[in-house]
Parts: sequence; structure tokens; C-alpha cells
Amino acid sequence: METLPNGFTISLGEGCFPLSTDSMVLAHFARLPRNARVLDLGSGCGTLGLLLCAKDSGCAITGMELDEIAHEAALANIRRNGLEHRMESICANLRQVSNYFVPGSFSCIISNPPYFSGGPASRSLSAARREEQCTLADLCSSAAWALKYGGDFFLVHRPERLAEIIARCAENGLEAKRLCLLRHKAGGPITLILLHLRKGAKPGLKIEEQALFDKNGTPTSFYKDVYHIQ
Repeated sequence: METLPNGFTISLGEGCFPLSTDSMVLAHFARLPRNARVLDLGSGCGTLGLLLCAKDSGCAITGMELDEIAHEAALANIRRNGLEHRMESICANLRQVSNYFVPGSFSCIISNPPYFSGGPASRSLSAARREEQCTLADLCSSAAWALKYGGDFFLVHRPERLAEIIARCAENGLEAKRLCLLRHKAGGPITLILLHLRKGAKPGLKIEEQALFDKNGTPTSFYKDVYHIQ
């Protein structure tokens, strides 16, 4: 059992992807409009939904998750935190998003998707991190379908996939607007990217950089904000 901000808790089902830095920084990075209706593509056991509900009392979250164990864990987490009125989980492949929603149903999309494409399955690499059931093309087209015009898409990914992500999203009318380059340690390599795209927006990208720890290994103010440390 993990404790989240504002007294929320999350229990991870067997085989579910653990509470990670990726999810924490993405939830912090996402800027939701008032009373946002959010779709979490590849929602696992509901981690991002819980973090967003803890952050914003007015948002409503729908998660789509293919794995039945993770989906059941999400339902349990929703019940335990008393969020049945504004959070739900659907057990389905995100490629089937058009079977569940009309186009433009959501004001925001969020995703912590698989990072690695191609190659044989690896015992050391979680299925949640391989693009076997969710390619980048699938993710971008599904997000574009479900997102309203002017709506926002937030995702976290690996830096080496940045050009591909921007190109795939552009093909679906999603324009990159804000990019955060995240380093584990100041002066070190970029380990993650956080990207904000908007459906139907004009070109114009703002770039920022953050680090979780300074050169001496001390948590930065950004780290403290992400993890709600005073």
C-alpha cells in the first residue's frame, strides 16, 4: 500500500506497474482546466487517476486498461478512496476507444505509455513497458479521437522517442506546446521527457528543464513539489 497526497492510498495488484517517478512527475506536469474530463490511456491500477483526483477536486477520470488484473486493482483503489462518483476504469484495449466514446468526449488525455518498441519479449522488461498491445501510432490516434478540439494531451516518455512522438502526434492534429526535459541529477543526461500537446493548436513550443537532484545529490525544489515535501 502506498500513500498519496491528500490522504489517498493506492494498492498495486500482482504484476501491476509500481508507483514510479514517471507517474509522479506526469501528474505534477499536467495542467487541468476547470472540471476537466480526463481519459487515462493505459491506466494500469489507476495511479495517474488517483494522483489527479488528489491534485484537483473537480476533475473526473476515466481509465482504459487492457490487463484484467490491473483493471480489477484500479476498481479496488477507486472504491477504497471513495471516488466512484468521479473515477472509473474500463477494461479494454485503447485501440478500441471509438467503440466506447464519441469523438471529442474528453477535455484532457493523459498517458504513461510503453516506452520500448520492437525486439523480442524480455523477462527483465515489464509488459507495461513494451509496445506489444499499444504502439505509439495507436496511442496518438486514440488520443486524437477522444480529445475535443483545443483539448490537451499530456504524456511522459523516453527522450530518444521525442522526434517520433511529435511527428506521430502532428499527423493526428496534435501540436506540441510545452516540453520539459527531466534529468535525474543536475548536469546528468536527460532521462525523461514530459510533453504537452494541444489538438488543433498553432505551432509554438516552450521548453523547460528540471532535475530531481542537484549535483550534490540533494533533492531539488522541483522534487519536493512533485512529492509534496515541505
